[in-house]
Amino acid sequence: MVAKNSTMLALGTKAPDFSLPDFNGKVHHLSDFKSAKGLIIAFICNHCPFVKHVRGEFAKFARDYQSKDIAVVAINSNDIQSYPQDGPAGMKEESQSAGYIFPYLLDETQAIAQAYRAACTPDFYLFDGNFLLIYRGQFDSSRPGNGQPVTGADLRAATDALLSGSTLNADQLPSIGCNIKWRSGNQPDYA
Repeated sequence: MVAKNSTMLALGTKAPDFSLPDFNGKVHHLSDFKSAKGLIIAFICNHCPFVKHVRGEFAKFARDYQSKDIAVVAINSNDIQSYPQDGPAGMKEESQSAGYIFPYLLDETQAIAQAYRAACTPDFYLFDGNFLLIYRGQFDSSRPGNGQPVTGADLRAATDALLSGSTLNADQLPSIGCNIKWRSGNQPDYA
């Protein structure tokens, strides 16, 4: 398994707009989350061992923070022709199995991943209520096989700071995971 770091999109970046279907075909838009105090966007997929490593705690994170008016959305941008297990049927199964209570969206064209400069799964972004990026990076320091517990400490600290009005530390650590599986000829120059 080859690990890839996230690109660390510039803080203050406005969330790129999206209109993407979930695994049932219902289309979700960035504007659907405009009334939330913050928005977590996570680029994930079904088969990545790094995602599987954090998925239970990420599902718990979503349950904890959605009750505090933080919206959570997951986006799968993998090439589903080459990785059919990451298609809608697999996404539905993964969502149910992991206990996801948030929209899990398919970015089949990979345009949204490119707009966010997403590079790996998982890749986490936290936007404030104005859709400005205030955190991007790792869920926590746990990785498959490193023996550290999965807690979501980094993303929780950033989200708690947003909710309390505290200043976030700009020294943030990149997420690490599997590279997004780009379609042939579609790999961006940053990946």
